[in-house]
Amino acid sequence: MIRIGLLSDTHAFWDEKYLAYFENCDEIWHAGDIGSMEVVEKLEAFRPLRAVYGNIDGQELRKRFPQVNRFNIEGTEILIKHIGGYPGKYDSSIIGSLMTRPPKLFISGHSHILKVQYDKTLGMLHINPGAAGKSGFHKVRTLVRFAIDQGEFKDLEVIELAG
Repeated sequence: MIRIGLLSDTHAFWDEKYLAYFENCDEIWHAGDIGSMEVVEKLEAFRPLRAVYGNIDGQELRKRFPQVNRFNIEGTEILIKHIGGYPGKYDSSIIGSLMTRPPKLFISGHSHILKVQYDKTLGMLHINPGAAGKSGFHKVRTLVRFAIDQGEFKDLEVIELAG
């Protein structure tokens, strides 16, 4: 079993609460719009980090992270892309890949809207963790924690950050 701390859209904002809430996590995944190498360095110093770059990320982050990150962990195929849409309205840049070979879990960011939704058509779970930073229209900053145990998703928690 692996425990994941998931966030997106930090937009260079750092909050020590990320570390407190991800204390029991084995890895941290960032779904893009990281905003600065400082955020990357702090997360990587704490736990292994998997990330993708987002539309606001500069060349340094784009050289460091892919636009699309597809990998297997705990018998589960994962796909992360910053701009991805959601079930029924996937972004044109990723829909072909999703339809051809759907992962078991598709993670995207960008909208700043927290959403956890199962796509019955593709047989996959979609998670958008909302926005953990302060830039944007969202009123509540959010993180997500969950576990993957031999292909099963467990203990999914939504965390609202005050301030």
